[in-house]
Amino acid sequence: MTDRALSVVRAGALTTVQDRGRPGHAHLGVPRSGALDGPAAALANRLVGNGPDAAVLETTLDGCSLRPRSDVTVAVTGAPCRVTVDGRPAAWGAPVRVRAGGVLDVGPAVLGVRAYVAVSGGVTVEPVLGSRSTDLLSGLGPAPLTDGAVLPLGAPTGVHARVDVAPQVGPPAELVLRVALGPRDDWFTAGAVRRFVSGVFQVSPASNRIGVRTTGPVLERAQGEELPSEGMVWGAVQVPPAGMPVIFLADHPTTGGYPVIGVVHAADLPAAGQARPGTPVRFVGVRGRGGF
Repeated sequence: MTDRALSVVRAGALTTVQDRGRPGHAHLGVPRSGALDGPAAALANRLVGNGPDAAVLETTLDGCSLRPRSDVTVAVTGAPCRVTVDGRPAAWGAPVRVRAGGVLDVGPAVLGVRAYVAVSGGVTVEPVLGSRSTDLLSGLGPAPLTDGAVLPLGAPTGVHARVDVAPQVGPPAELVLRVALGPRDDWFTAGAVRRFVSGVFQVSPASNRIGVRTTGPVLERAQGEELPSEGMVWGAVQVPPAGMPVIFLADHPTTGGYPVIGVVHAADLPAAGQARPGTPVRFVGVRGRGGF
């Protein structure tokens, strides 16, 4: 085993390898996957001098601990959290040097859900369909991290950023999502459509990388028959029979048989990936179908 590797000391609740995903394979039934908070992952890579396609680690709520086998530069972005190296406080949102054998600890998220850990050279697990991302729905890509696992690293290709700390957008206290109605908003009553774009929902604890489930006003259907399965896109807001909207995220299924009442603007989806259970959700309708 090369010394360009990371040993996982503490895997955390759910830590996965993610990059920019594998879009373009929906016709094969393969979701796009990739980092839920793409801007945070991209910033982490820039801070350590990686290219935009380098794979990072995405933690969920309680962080992780890592021991590099060689000297590396790391950066932690996304959900604000306490960062330490060998028990000593280190910067969040800035390049940090970790010596071989040292322990980087990414603590629990203070706000938001997901932190991103970039390491100089990137995580170089074997790609599948052009991506190193873990896909929890299809099972493609590397398995979620476990204690004791070893992750290979690539050779550094750039110089880390020379900044004290990089500004980042904070996780949302309220999730406001721009949404274009359709293609199946006509499957709902006029009152349900009004409630969809004027009511307040909450993020459900059942949310995951597949989608943000919500609780709140029930959206009643105007049509009760079954809808044949059709293609699903990132950001689609599907409404199951219980009437509670589900916002599809990166590991979403590529087809579905429940009607889609609207599609969320792509630029608003990173915030959805950082919304904690109980976060208020408002859908703001925009004019026109299918575009922004």
